[in-house]
Amino acid sequence: MTNGSFFAIIIGGLLVNNFVLSQFLGICPFLGVSKKIGQAVGMSLAVLAVMTLATAVTWPIYTYLLAPNGMDYLQTLVFILVIAALVQLVEVLLKRFIPTLYKALGLYLPLITTNCAVLGVTILNIDNGYNFWQSLANALGAGLGFLLAMVLFAGVRERLDTAPIPKGLKGLPITLVAAALVSLSFVGFQGLFGL
Repeated sequence: MTNGSFFAIIIGGLLVNNFVLSQFLGICPFLGVSKKIGQAVGMSLAVLAVMTLATAVTWPIYTYLLAPNGMDYLQTLVFILVIAALVQLVEVLLKRFIPTLYKALGLYLPLITTNCAVLGVTILNIDNGYNFWQSLANALGAGLGFLLAMVLFAGVRERLDTAPIPKGLKGLPITLVAAALVSLSFVGFQGLFGL
């Protein structure tokens, strides 16, 4: 793999095919944990770690165990089990080493297990025919894209808290309008690098 393709895959996951803003995967934490920038960064870093680790574990499992033995049909189940185990590991590490972030994330940390962006990146790595290093690049780009989307949206939501919003749009309606506008801003990256 050349450095150019490695860079293109990372930029693709970060901007062009952003899992949250372009592919609409991972919307639950995007809407739920994006009220404060600090929480958004913490959640995103945890998702980035789980995405990268999940890719590093699931790609070899699929390539060397499931596919050669005709057990491709177990892909989703096995990947979910791997992701759940990795989330438990991240949860234990955060509780031990960063208890304030662990408490701030609360219920959202175990929800990484059901974050479809994490499962999506592992499955799309296989579907796109990426090798191990390309898969890691895609996971890194997707995780960084998730971080970018979360931080941008958290900044927007913090500004919305002080904005004069009409009564009928307060709460979830203005959040969805803002999410749509942030997502729309990423349309300009379509066609970058021919991705």
